Parts: sequence; structure tokens; C-alpha cells
Amino acid sequence: MRLPVSALVALLPFYLDIVVAQGSSGTGKTTRYWDCCKPSCAWPRKSNGPNPVQTCDKNDRPLNDGGNTKSGCDNGGSAFMCSSQSPWAVNETVAYGWAAVNIAGSNEASWCCACYELTFTAAPLTGKKLIVQATNTGGDLGNNHFDLAIPGGGVGIFNACTSQYGAPSNGWGERYGGISSKSACANFPNALKAGCNWRFDWFKGADNPPVTFKQVACPAAITAKSNCARQNDVINETPTGPSTVPTWAP
Repeated sequence: MRLPVSALVALLPFYLDIVVAQGSSGTGKTTRYWDCCKPSCAWPRKSNGPNPVQTCDKNDRPLNDGGNTKSGCDNGGSAFMCSSQSPWAVNETVAYGWAAVNIAGSNEASWCCACYELTFTAAPLTGKKLIVQATNTGGDLGNNHFDLAIPGGGVGIFNACTSQYGAPSNGWGERYGGISSKSACANFPNALKAGCNWRFDWFKGADNPPVTFKQVACPAAITAKSNCARQNDVINETPTGPSTVPTWAP
């Protein structure tokens, strides 16, 4: 049966809604960083949600400033990335975390505080999943690029870790890539040790593994730490699951 053109036009919004409701997806790349700077999505009105990403003072205490404190990466700034936004393992195959993000065909207003399920497609992580919330962006990121926030992953372009924690001038390890062994985590500030160890335990020391990704509703355990949850847009953004999830240890 062939539908008349008028009927097809009437159905078009319905089909478009189905496509849009899937959110962003595709194949992507990962890198890693931890620069201690205030994340980009921590400024007011970066996402469509009521709150920006939580930041902390130099002593890792949450700021109650509405996102208005200058970044620790800027001269005289005193807002830093909170250590609580370090990745952690939920079980042997699933972990939660945060990332600086660039999604092809999208923009910061669309990805700030959105969550993405990353499925690793190469050894030693093949099949493992990392759900990350986008809390940052970067001018040096390519399309579908997830720069994973991992303590000791390298400060990259900016470095507030020296101001916040007394790290070396280029951060811990290499400026790009960070430290190269788990033993180096022992010398980290206590607040960052667990996230540093995660890289060599659950993440198995992988070096920029490729992924497939899809946008998902954020786990409530992630938004409880970042204090940022989007309002519904292309998908239902209502946080899912419990607000506290214990850390799995191998």
C-alpha cells in the first residue's frame, strides 16, 4: 500500500522523533588527562540543567559559588577539579567516570553534563564499558573524542595541579600521558590515589583505547558527585539507579 504524500508528511515528525531520541552515537577515540583546572562545564549556564559541575577549593572542599569562581588555571583563580570526579569501578566490566568531550556535529551546550556509555573495542579492555559524564571540553580535541579524567593521566595544555597539590611544573610524569606505572600512584595526594590506581587495575594501563559510544541517561551515582544533571532533551535525562554505588576491587 502506498501512502499519499500528505500522510507521509504528517508522519515525518514521528519518525524524526525516533531518530533524535537515540541521542549521539558512533565510534570514537580516547585519551587521558588530569589538569586540576575548573572544568568548562562548571561555569553557569553551560548545560540545560539548573546547576553547573561542582568545583572545589585548593583543599578539595566543594565550593558553593554557583560556578562563578575563577579557574585555578587562570591567574589568581581558586576553583579546581574535585578529586571526587575520579573514575571508579562498579564491577569487573563496568566503571563510571568523567571526561572532556567533543562530539561531531554537536556543541558544548548539547554535551555538557550529558553521559555516554563507552564500549572498548581493543585489548586489553575489549567489551568493558565506561560510562562518563561530559564535564569539560578542549580546543585540541577531535571529533568523537573522549579525554578521560584520570589522576596522573597528564596535565596537557594547562596545569593547576602544581597550585592545588604541589605537583611538579609539568604535572606528574609526562605532560602528555602522565605517569607510566602504578608504583608512581603511591606518591600522589591521598585524594587522588584511588583514581590513579584505577588506571592500572580496572583500566589495565590501556593507552588511548578506541571505543564505540552512545548517549545514555546519567547514573545517579555520577550526578550525585558532579551535582550536574541535564533536563530532558534528545533523550530522557533523568538520572538512573542508586545515588551511591560502592567501589569494586579486584
